Amino acid sequence: MDVLILGGTGLISTGISRQAVAAGHDVTVFHRGETDADLPDAVSHVHGDRNDADRLAAVADEHEPDAVVDMVCFTPEQAEAAVEAFAGVDQFVFCSTVDVYHRPLARNPATEDAAREPPVSDYGANKADCEDLFMDAHGEAFATTTIRPWSTYGEGGQIFHTLGTGTYYLDRVRKGKPIIVHGDGATLWGPCHRDDVAAAFVAALGNERAYGEAYHVTSEEVITWEQYHETVAEAMDAPDPDLVAIPTDQLVAAAPDRTDGLVDHFQFSTVFDNSKARRDLDFAYTVPFREGVERTIADIERRDAIDPWDSESDDAIIEAWREATDEFVETVRE
Repeated sequence: MDVLILGGTGLISTGISRQAVAAGHDVTVFHRGETDADLPDAVSHVHGDRNDADRLAAVADEHEPDAVVDMVCFTPEQAEAAVEAFAGVDQFVFCSTVDVYHRPLARNPATEDAAREPPVSDYGANKADCEDLFMDAHGEAFATTTIRPWSTYGEGGQIFHTLGTGTYYLDRVRKGKPIIVHGDGATLWGPCHRDDVAAAFVAALGNERAYGEAYHVTSEEVITWEQYHETVAEAMDAPDPDLVAIPTDQLVAAAPDRTDGLVDHFQFSTVFDNSKARRDLDFAYTVPFREGVERTIADIERRDAIDPWDSESDDAIIEAWREATDEFVETVRE
């Protein structure tokens, strides 16, 4: 197939490009030309802004792809422009997100028909609206396939933690500094390596079973945040982490500018049912988190991209929390 990837240089996109070439597809990536990516020589590059509707339409006319994989659609306006530009292709594969679902989930594991309202975030609401627009176009403009990843990581990306993706966290881990964990560290999280997620996208291409369908492509190794930090420490051959558990609401109040991810995602225990993707896309979880995080950290180290452990205010937050809890205990005991 002739496959056009909108994006093409991001974390998941690079995996899709490599695996699609390996599967025998002709791959073109459409991006702004501002980000280098380690892609096979067989991949063709087209530059432009996907927000330029005229340029998007021109690329569609010039390349006449069989399938389009849209990795960078975030708003209904972008979705509408894509439907207009690519009407007539065989298949349109949209990269959505599990953030389309309301939190907390009504039940775990969630299936693809889980409730969406009220939305967990503006990002999730916009992605849900994009899904609806592409599915409305299914059967008329093209065959639509929607894929919903969860927490994707891998070489070229970063490592999540309670206060975001700052790499200073890794320096704290390897030096045995205290690590902030939200709640009591017992909520669930499930990272999935980029290579496993990308394989599902490639398996969807030209796959008629995937036409008109949406799929979870997420971890099957769901762990607590305490286990998460312990695994990162093991991967770095670091001391057992000194985890400082702080209630989510207190963290949000103390550091509102650093807790968007915590509010929208990390505080909730979530598990997603991948059985539909296993059935139709041969989805398999092949990269254990211990292996994948070691590979990812090694890549970050090769790029010399780990910031110093004290470049953020974690110590001040930890000290204030410990003083407050000590005072609480002493007051209650009096």
